[in-house]
Amino acid sequence: MDFIFDYMDETVFASLLLFGLFFGMLILGIAISVAIAVSSIITGLFFMPFDVAFFVAAQKMFAGLDSFTLLAIPFFILAGNIMNTGGIAIRLVNLAKLIGGPLPGALAHTNVIANMLFGSISGSAIAAAAAVGGTMGPLQKKEGYDPAFAAAVNIASAPSGILIPPSGPLILFSLVSGGTSISALFIGGYVPGIMMGLSVMIVAGIIAKRRNFPVSERKSLPEMVRIVWQALPSLLMVVVVIGGIVIGAFTATEGAAVAVLYSFGLSLIYRLASTRQYLAVLAESMVMSASILFLIAASGIMSYVMTITGIPDAIADGLLFFSNPIVILLIMNICLLVIGFFMDLTPAVLIFTPIFLPIARELGMDPVQFGLMLIFNLGIGSMTPPVGSVLFVGCGVAGISIERVAKPLMPFFITLIIALMLITYVPALTTGLPRLLGLM
Repeated sequence: MDFIFDYMDETVFASLLLFGLFFGMLILGIAISVAIAVSSIITGLFFMPFDVAFFVAAQKMFAGLDSFTLLAIPFFILAGNIMNTGGIAIRLVNLAKLIGGPLPGALAHTNVIANMLFGSISGSAIAAAAAVGGTMGPLQKKEGYDPAFAAAVNIASAPSGILIPPSGPLILFSLVSGGTSISALFIGGYVPGIMMGLSVMIVAGIIAKRRNFPVSERKSLPEMVRIVWQALPSLLMVVVVIGGIVIGAFTATEGAAVAVLYSFGLSLIYRLASTRQYLAVLAESMVMSASILFLIAASGIMSYVMTITGIPDAIADGLLFFSNPIVILLIMNICLLVIGFFMDLTPAVLIFTPIFLPIARELGMDPVQFGLMLIFNLGIGSMTPPVGSVLFVGCGVAGISIERVAKPLMPFFITLIIALMLITYVPALTTGLPRLLGLM
């Protein structure tokens, strides 16, 4: 292939071939994990002998999955699915109504708080958008809320749960980044996750005040005690799991296993799931875990091909040319936002962490801050077209079109971008708590 390299730099050729094939296959509707693997292997064939390329591909796929910490992801998926089936959502919604009731547009605030609570327990923005949106949508419609506004609130707040631990994306980032402390990422995720929820609540409150949306009636003291008591066991799971990880009682993987046992025991106490439902939960969790794990394995090939062809170094040299850290971080965020428009969070973390993390380190940014900035950024991407998974689920649950919800989403999008800039340029927002607890 020397005749090609006579006219084009090797790294430029590798970049065009790798990402051209990758995005081309996505346009054709090929599964993203297959697109990653195939585009990486074909690119590798230009730089390695045929037999070596396939041997290395198999080796890197296996190496990408050879991690004890990685077991935490299927365990947290299973725990979240058990929670979804075991009647947890309605208890958390009732607690959220109690907290958000006195505010203008009470049901909108309830939706946000419920997404923060349920998303943190389930570890999935999509699960939160579906479970909470399905519960809150009819209630808001009955109170006279605009369905498009209600859907926009649900969609904009659902990603907050992937920042508030336990969080699968943060575990994934820890692995891809070479072992960033999971405890530090988990504790550091509280402030950005709460900021995301509060940003949505501020916009929702302003709109609710202008439109005179109703305030919920105050509950009596016995009712308040009953609601808190019913929700308390679910919230204690987060305390047990995160507390155990932070104090070193168990690892993230062991904590995930504890979460499964805890959620299973809780669902048995509530008696809201049958044997058939438990089997369906196991099957669904296996399918979800398999798809994510294959995606991780395929990304191992792409990371290796990018490394041997010098793509991350070339991008780093291009960005560092600007020399001003403020400008470089702004460009990095714009790139990630655009990437989030077209790619789901998991593959984006796997592909672009090895590219942008070295640049962030060169600028003096701590990996914990970068990881939370990355997940926050891609969380915003999950609520935007054309590939936003949370957007599609939220619209599907609400029964309205993406076109109708696009305009109501814009104020939330702008506010979340402001919050993203604060997280990017104020390190204390992400590293303050972990440092205070001696995790960094």
